[in-house]
Amino acid sequence: MGERTLPPTSAALLRAAGIKVTQPRLAVLDALRAAARPMSHAELEALLAKIDRVTLYRILDAFVRHGLATKAADARGVFRFAAAGAPRPHEDHLHFRCQACGGVFCLKAPRPPAPKLPPGFQLDEAEFDLRGTCAACAKGVR
Repeated sequence: MGERTLPPTSAALLRAAGIKVTQPRLAVLDALRAAARPMSHAELEALLAKIDRVTLYRILDAFVRHGLATKAADARGVFRFAAAGAPRPHEDHLHFRCQACGGVFCLKAPRPPAPKLPPGFQLDEAEFDLRGTCAACAKGVR
């Protein structure tokens, strides 16, 4: 049988991106890779209490610049970050953005096909977001 390929470690991803491997960077990348949904700076700051706010901003900005993370604003304008690329492809599904709490939830639904563009147009990027109220907010739990 075929041999199972293990996903690259966070350290290997940092090295491949040309970023020096440090404990704070490893902690942030590990947290993003383990997250079930995109996380805000505040959520990461609470999770990684030993990393100060400014350092966390710098790490996240570097990850976005080097293609290790994606950054998108939620319904409230709060930026949320997610690990980019393998082993957790993030761009192949839809997102639901709760307009009550600002949460962003990954949906197990494929993105719709791109529309046919007029001659000469070239599509570089498309965003498919659904907006509404999440289950917790709809129940008044939050």
